[in-house]
Amino acid sequence: MNSKERFSNRVDSYVKYRPSYPKEAIDYLYDIIGLNLNCEVADIGAGTGIFSELLLERGSNVTAVEPNQEMREAAVKKLGGEQNFRVVSGSAEMTGLPNKSVDFIVCAQAFHWFDRNATQSEFKRILKSGGKVVLIWNSRLTHGTPFREEYDRLLHTFGTDYKKVNHKNISNETLVSFFKLGEMQEARFTNGQKFDFEGLSGRLLSSSYSPVLGDPSYEIMMKELRNLFEQNKQNGSVFIEYETQVFWGEV
Repeated sequence: MNSKERFSNRVDSYVKYRPSYPKEAIDYLYDIIGLNLNCEVADIGAGTGIFSELLLERGSNVTAVEPNQEMREAAVKKLGGEQNFRVVSGSAEMTGLPNKSVDFIVCAQAFHWFDRNATQSEFKRILKSGGKVVLIWNSRLTHGTPFREEYDRLLHTFGTDYKKVNHKNISNETLVSFFKLGEMQEARFTNGQKFDFEGLSGRLLSSSYSPVLGDPSYEIMMKELRNLFEQNKQNGSVFIEYETQVFWGEV
């Protein structure tokens, strides 16, 4: 499936159940990387506006660039009333933004879908002199507890192309090569979500590789998920934990 269309039938689950980003990570963007009040930020692959919302709360001007119509519509529904916010139909490879028009570019949970060579050229074009790119992921922890490991096994078993599209496939060398030589810096933070079974189901179905209702493997996947939840719940809930990874620098 075209990566720009993968989430069209999952927008509701994405809005409700995808994690936001920890305050400490946003503080880092503003205290260390240099984002500030009234700076111009392009949120590339903005999706439903999860990350854009956090930047708007800090007073930055945000242009959300998103190729998927359903996701753009969800972002407008959530944030369309914000005066410092606008949404454009575009991609990382062809944003449609003017030359030298933004101070910072952020890509939250999106960079692994991009054509990196074309994206690098486009980012250089739209960034002002000295502008920086920030790549950020909530990277789900997959080892260390029975629930983490069993949930990851479930994704490997039922995910249509989980191994292929996992952002963890991007090597550190690939990330380093995207930035100017010696420029890339990084930081890591903790993040997590607490779910009842309905929430855990929604979180699973927000992923582009999970089978949906009507797929032959959907019912057995959900049965396995229920078993996994019952075996690991504490006071009626389970926890999905993340390491929020931030990579940044000039390109």
